[in-house]
Amino acid sequence: MNIHNASITVSAVSPKQYPPTSMPEFAFVGRSNVGKSSLINKLLNRNKLARISSTPGKTATINFYNIDDTVFMVDLPGYGYASRSKEDIKKWGQMIETYLNTRKQIYQVFLLVDSRHSPTAHDLLMLEWIRSYQDSVVVIATKTDKLSKRQIEENLEMIYKKLDLTDDDVLVPFSTKSDEGKLTVWDMIYLVLEGEEEE
Repeated sequence: MNIHNASITVSAVSPKQYPPTSMPEFAFVGRSNVGKSSLINKLLNRNKLARISSTPGKTATINFYNIDDTVFMVDLPGYGYASRSKEDIKKWGQMIETYLNTRKQIYQVFLLVDSRHSPTAHDLLMLEWIRSYQDSVVVIATKTDKLSKRQIEENLEMIYKKLDLTDDDVLVPFSTKSDEGKLTVWDMIYLVLEGEEEE
């Protein structure tokens, strides 16, 4: 992907702050500290565009990244971080739900899970929501560079079974330390865009 311009348009907390455009949006969702911001930076060949925090659960906004005035990549707040207050957790959950339920130009939601661990109950709930809106699911298993080759194979099989993925779904191993998964995610974006144009 030859990206000329990538910039953050807005960090929103409510629909009135969403960008007033109809450009296709590709949303990235997952639990806190799963690596959404790092993944977006990797996809865009940028080091510090998406905000990365060393503190899990820190991101409290929906961040819209404009890619060449063609598509938006949308970084949703991380869920499932237990040490945040119940009020924060409820607020962020409502923020995510409102975006996913009201934004008409969402073309694909990518679910991120940590390749080192079994998917959580929150991951399963999010997967169920995605299935209710999309024909197929794209799951990105992050942080594969922290595992051996054998561990990657075993954990991907475990994740596949735990999420009950089908032949129509895609499970992508991803590492920000290498290019593993980067081109595959872009391929998924291109396929979705081409499919929408054909309809």
